[in-house]
Amino acid sequence: MEPDNPHDPSYDLEAHARWLLLAASKHDLKSLRILLRDLPASVQDPETGFTPLHAAIQGAKFADGVISPDKNGELKDEDVNGETKKVEHPEEDGGEVAAIETVKLLLENGAIWNDLDKNDETPGCLALRLGLQNVYNIMVDAGVRAEILLNRLDEYEQLKDQESDDDRDEEATENSSPNILNQGRTTTAPTPHTSPPSLDPQPNQPTYLSSSLSFHPNRILDSASNSVMMSWETTLMSLTASLLAPSPGLRILNIGHGMGIIDTHFQSTSPHTHHIIEAHPSVLARMREHGWYEKPNVVIHEGRWQDVLPRLIESENGGEGEALAFDVIYFDTFAEPYRALRTFFEDFVVGLLDEKTGKWGYFNGLGADRQICYDVYGKVVELDLFEAGFEVEWTGVAVPDLEGRGEWEGVKRAYWKLKEYRLPVCRFMG
Repeated sequence: MEPDNPHDPSYDLEAHARWLLLAASKHDLKSLRILLRDLPASVQDPETGFTPLHAAIQGAKFADGVISPDKNGELKDEDVNGETKKVEHPEEDGGEVAAIETVKLLLENGAIWNDLDKNDETPGCLALRLGLQNVYNIMVDAGVRAEILLNRLDEYEQLKDQESDDDRDEEATENSSPNILNQGRTTTAPTPHTSPPSLDPQPNQPTYLSSSLSFHPNRILDSASNSVMMSWETTLMSLTASLLAPSPGLRILNIGHGMGIIDTHFQSTSPHTHHIIEAHPSVLARMREHGWYEKPNVVIHEGRWQDVLPRLIESENGGEGEALAFDVIYFDTFAEPYRALRTFFEDFVVGLLDEKTGKWGYFNGLGADRQICYDVYGKVVELDLFEAGFEVEWTGVAVPDLEGRGEWEGVKRAYWKLKEYRLPVCRFMG
């Protein structure tokens, strides 16, 4: 199956793309290696949206034959007699083994881990639905590698931009007179690669902080009906508080008050000190109404955590000459990217958490609208935590059917679609 020259005007790109999809579905490694010389591993079937990864994974469910995806994203397998033969247990038939080798080859040649087909499934979503756990694990690992690389490239670009700004500042100083310079629900995670450009983008922190909020008994909504916090999280917050603060008299710091769910649980433990950082004016006004400013041992810090925390690190506790340290830190902000969480624990938790007794956690909602994104970012965070000197212990918590309960009625986006929440408790290693 030697393809023609792709630069030849007579070259049929669509036909060769179909060959690539067919070779992937048949786990024909020899043909794939030839076709991948000239074709990208991310081609998609125009009807189904299948990429070669989708085709290889779906192909694990079928016996040998002529395989092609139909408009519903299903692959039909017909032998020479026209009879369809579906393999019910591909892991026993060797179908998953063949799919694994094919998936690895495609990933090595640039296949994209989170491309979406017309059924709104990534290759990993498809593997999970078909029960191909080993293939799914490979897709998760591919996602982890890709996201770590993207995060590092983002850091490099920021450093490059900073250096460029510094160079421009130096040049301006040398050639002119001196100037006085004016010095996601939670974080967002990876979005599927083929998502259409959004005409209604996710909120960012400046937009959120300037928006008006509406307070309801079971939720807080911003002006665009994005859910800032919801009461269904109470079970998660209660367990989190009990794991982080199991005894009275602790020094507690919480970033992001929201509905006050976890702060109420922290207060029930009679903490020694209870610091709360909150940036949204409407939430701060509601805290005043509900008496948070008058609660014993509670200190409210008004502003963004990026501005408040450096002052806390440099401060001294009560003028006694002791550096301010906390036994418990919790982080639950809204409309911030993952890099904000990483900056938080790399730059600030290390300077605020008590080295011996300290534990900290965060609302683990990264990618919670899709299982593979949730699993990918769980591993990404774990690796970044390890690099920063933290170990993490996970506790699985069952989440009820929120859609069935009508929790998302009146909410623009369902930020949670999974059956289990993974609750993190982090502490310094050793």
